[in-house]
Amino acid sequence: MTMIAPTAIAPDLSLIEQMAHEAVVSLPLPYRAAASQIVLRIEDFAPQDILDAMNLQDPFALTGLYEGVPLTEKSVMDPSFQPDVIWLFRRPILDEWAERGTVSLQELVTHVLVHELAHHFGWTDEDIARIDPWWE
Repeated sequence: MTMIAPTAIAPDLSLIEQMAHEAVVSLPLPYRAAASQIVLRIEDFAPQDILDAMNLQDPFALTGLYEGVPLTEKSVMDPSFQPDVIWLFRRPILDEWAERGTVSLQELVTHVLVHELAHHFGWTDEDIARIDPWWE
């Protein structure tokens, strides 16, 4: 597990990315294989066009996003113009981590990543909530 140096001021983008890659490596093999095909993008906040498309005013409201076509909707006949992407947004993740105070940063990054990966597998937010009551 990645350890944060005692002299660190705040986890940077590269540390969040490292934690996300560690989360992928820790997945069971069938999920790990699928997850390794997805591009990970780590940014401080969601780009404005994504916030606008989701009708979000508060950039802290979005910790992660799956962008792509879920496996349940893909066809070998459909051309793939772009790779599937999982976005993780550092500042909202850090904000939630500080607010919660009961989970490690690695646990939160892993949770957000797995939540977005579930969308890749075709699960809805409701499906995920039934299986993972994390947000309660």
